[in-house]
Amino acid sequence: MLDRKKTLVYMLLLLAAVSLLVAAFIDPIAQDPSYHRFSDSKTILGIPNALNVLSNLPLLIVGAIGLNRLRALRSDSIVTENKAGYLILFFSVVLVAIGSSYYHLWPMNSTLLWDRLPMTLAFMSLFSIITSEFISVRWGRYLLVPLLILGLLSVSYWYFTELAGVGDLRWYGLIQFYPVLAIPPTLLLSSSPFSKTDAYWWLFATYLLAKVFEHYDYFIHSMLTVISGHSLKHIAAAAGLYVLLVAYERRHRYKTTHAA
Repeated sequence: MLDRKKTLVYMLLLLAAVSLLVAAFIDPIAQDPSYHRFSDSKTILGIPNALNVLSNLPLLIVGAIGLNRLRALRSDSIVTENKAGYLILFFSVVLVAIGSSYYHLWPMNSTLLWDRLPMTLAFMSLFSIITSEFISVRWGRYLLVPLLILGLLSVSYWYFTELAGVGDLRWYGLIQFYPVLAIPPTLLLSSSPFSKTDAYWWLFATYLLAKVFEHYDYFIHSMLTVISGHSLKHIAAAAGLYVLLVAYERRHRYKTTHAA
């Protein structure tokens, strides 16, 4: 198992190095103005883009429930040495709901900033949690703050380059998609001291489903008429996080954790 874990660490480091090189050598990626044009712009009860705003409510609820329930979780349900990571994950979900609602009220780069900042906190805290559970408690805890800072810097860099007229999404893209690339091999090649780790696969699946909903926003809206793909994206993300929260509540530690 130690050899497999070493192989995994080398693989993740290589993946990080390749990702950094690719991001460094491709041309800067500006924000596409058409990103702000969503299929559903109906005003309901005076709320513009109402369903894209209100569909963030499940995220707000899941984040709030998660913060409340994490306080009562048994010590054999989470890596207590990195409890901050779990708290930041669900706190960032609350912030995503607020930031996304604000953005969808007035979709533009200046409001998108407040959607993306907490999203990076969610991605980075989740990556820290999985590192703690599957690779090293110590490294998962040590990496939490640097990862959060890198996430915030990536969004800030994008925003200020947009203000300068040379928008560059490369580093935000790296921060968002590196965990997506790194988490599956981590789940496959290493083991957690906890049961019910399949919840991470459900979260991963709902993330991919949310991206599909986002991409086919107009098509889904034309088919369903009552709701758009982008609104379903928010609901899918909330569902995946709720599955993860329930798993945290119901699981147990079945073998000694790896503190290396």
